Amino acid sequence: MGTAVVVGIAAILRLVRLDQPRGQIFDEVYYAVDARHLLQHGVEWDDATGTGAFVVHPPLGKWLIAVGEWLFGYREWGWRIAPAVAGILAVLIVTRLARRLFHSTVLGCAAGLLMALDGLQLVLSRVALLDIFLLLFVLAAFACLVRDRDGRAGRPPWTVPWWRLAAAVMAGCALAVKWSAVWYLLGFVVLIVGWQAGARRSAGVARPWRTALREERVWVALSGLTVVAVYLASWTGWFATGAGWDRHWLATQGRTEQPVLGALLNLWHYHREALHFHDTLSVPHRYQSWPWQWLLLDRPVLFQWSCPDPCTVTSNTSEVLLLGTPLLWWSFLPALAGLVWLGVRLRDWRAWAIGCGVLAGIVPWFPFELSHRTMFYSYVAPAEPFLILAVVYVLGALPRARVLWAGGYVLAVALTFAYFYPVYVSETLSYSQWWARMWLGARWY
Repeated sequence: MGTAVVVGIAAILRLVRLDQPRGQIFDEVYYAVDARHLLQHGVEWDDATGTGAFVVHPPLGKWLIAVGEWLFGYREWGWRIAPAVAGILAVLIVTRLARRLFHSTVLGCAAGLLMALDGLQLVLSRVALLDIFLLLFVLAAFACLVRDRDGRAGRPPWTVPWWRLAAAVMAGCALAVKWSAVWYLLGFVVLIVGWQAGARRSAGVARPWRTALREERVWVALSGLTVVAVYLASWTGWFATGAGWDRHWLATQGRTEQPVLGALLNLWHYHREALHFHDTLSVPHRYQSWPWQWLLLDRPVLFQWSCPDPCTVTSNTSEVLLLGTPLLWWSFLPALAGLVWLGVRLRDWRAWAIGCGVLAGIVPWFPFELSHRTMFYSYVAPAEPFLILAVVYVLGALPRARVLWAGGYVLAVALTFAYFYPVYVSETLSYSQWWARMWLGARWY
């Protein structure tokens, strides 16, 4: 019942007025259009040249947007419904995952409610961008791994780990949305081996890590092959149509294309070009930010802004601002400190698993700051569920006498979210009402 209420709240917030604001905002001008082209041509398309377009993200997220356009047409509901469904499913998964991790329905519902009331997750659920799909698949993969860990006890080692293979499918889907999922793939491998080594240590095995690596290598390898298979399947349109960008690159170089190997080599060339684009992306942008700024909400992203011309202090305004619920996000840093302290003190695998999810979503981006790569606050999205789990983990560790403090915290987050809700969904505000919500001044507009 509690899960249904939380998911119902999430659904209402994400579906009501989903067609507002009208038109394509921010990067919807790319992804909504790419989705339509996938329906028309099977690949992303350049209307100006009449050929396949060079794009730098895998196709799965755009295919999901395309499903919505196929169902509801090429309009706001069409290109936004798939992200909305993804956002709702993410709330459902984090609720059940937290229930499993903390053995508490109250804490599970608290985790789901905090995600439902987070501005970052809400905004990404209401626009046709890729980040909400990345968040969903990473979270689903982690939830499957936790389910696999819980079910491994007492099972013969040759039993097929279906939940682990399901995690591999979800991880492959994440990678097929954005390549940044690769850091989670590496983190999840560490978790699998670490959990199995811990189980063998508890059983008195002399060399638990070596034994775990030896006994789990087959399933880890099979999971890796599953990830690759799912990822390649997302490129089916590019393989099948022959019209995608550089689909026959080898032939243009005067080289022979073998039936299967040739297509894979052409795709490898495509990936090298896309990786070069990502590595050299350093064009300044007004709303770019660095990883150290993300948890501080130092530079959110303006998706849409409307104000009559001339815009004065007496004008009415509306906007869509990609901004996490401030009270929630500003509590992440102390929660992470508490997570580390409790993890060391209690030697709790849950703390380290949650921390791994946070690290995989933030730390790998820091080196790119040295090359001045253009980055945005939205890149932190897949780490958000783990940050929320960290908060709930610390809340669950509070003494019983402080349970009311935890309830008060969740209520305060809800009230903060309600206050900022208009700038998440483009509701009309007076200029003074809008300015009152710009708590960090020019950093937020």
